Amino acid sequence: MTSRVTSTPFSVLDRSRTRQGRAEGEALRDTVAFARLAEELGYHRFWVSEHHSVPGVAGSAPTVLAAAVAAATDRIRVGTGGVMLPNHQPLVVAEQFGVLAALYPDRIDMGLGRSVGFTDGIRRALGRDKEAAGDFGAQLAELLGYFTGRQQAHPQVHARPAEGLHVPAFVLATGAGATVAAEAGLPLVIAAVVGEDRMLEAIERYRAAFRPSPQAERPYVVVAGTVAVAETTERARRLLVPEAWSSAYSRTHGVFPPLEPAEEIEARTMSPRESERYEESMRGHIHGTEQEVTAALDALIERSGADEVLVTTSTYDRAGMLDSYRRLARIAHLSDARGTRGSAVGPSRGSAELAGAH
Repeated sequence: MTSRVTSTPFSVLDRSRTRQGRAEGEALRDTVAFARLAEELGYHRFWVSEHHSVPGVAGSAPTVLAAAVAAATDRIRVGTGGVMLPNHQPLVVAEQFGVLAALYPDRIDMGLGRSVGFTDGIRRALGRDKEAAGDFGAQLAELLGYFTGRQQAHPQVHARPAEGLHVPAFVLATGAGATVAAEAGLPLVIAAVVGEDRMLEAIERYRAAFRPSPQAERPYVVVAGTVAVAETTERARRLLVPEAWSSAYSRTHGVFPPLEPAEEIEARTMSPRESERYEESMRGHIHGTEQEVTAALDALIERSGADEVLVTTSTYDRAGMLDSYRRLARIAHLSDARGTRGSAVGPSRGSAELAGAH
């Protein structure tokens, strides 16, 4: 039986995580270098993220970073996972992606999320409040309208050079995101929660409610999650430790810190609350040897019916992280599929555009 892993496109989301004792600029340069490797290995897309005032993340301006990534690569699709639309005016987002798409035709993706800044101070600095996410559907419609020239919010306003360009849009599923994606007829990006039914229920609702649109004729599901592959199961587990501790620390102290070495974290005496959060953060990820990860991914793809897998793996050990992505590319036969699988999948407005959207 053919492995689902070898017939599914794999993509990368890099969050430009900072590492203890290293400059933020180094994290951004690492992202650009990583994109070159991802392209060489045969990954389908390379996306960057948006975070504001987070000590452990250097990626605060995703469209700017996406431009640097696109300039440094030749073939791989480049985009955002995502631009948090409630933080921005749709016109400005349309103009930014229009510039990117004009400079790098048929290579730019527009991943969009509903989240707002996670503290009151950040929201005030952005000029937003907690309720801003409630306007996501209207903002999304306005944004897409700037590309078609038919947006209704400001009929006399035109986004240059976005108008007339086709930039594939994706909705990141947080809260009501799956419903918005279905109603707008857009591809869905959803967290791959291993062993839980919430992800499957959201995907089922999305597929049932999906309305074909100029962006996509059918539902398209991208499951996103952490995948760590190493020579042994234990080495793969240790790759998860720095991000798990960073997440646990943020949930107990309100600050998301740079990544630290796994050995320092494991030698630390944690408070009961920290330990509980840490153990929670270590669960639900796919990790192990190549054989173990292949089996786990096969099961995930079968359960979810995923059209694509978006991998986001952060760890202090950069060499180990890159080795994990190399191993994943090998078990998924990404280099073998380059030019065939990668050019024939994804959302589009029709069969004639299917290949051109990648």
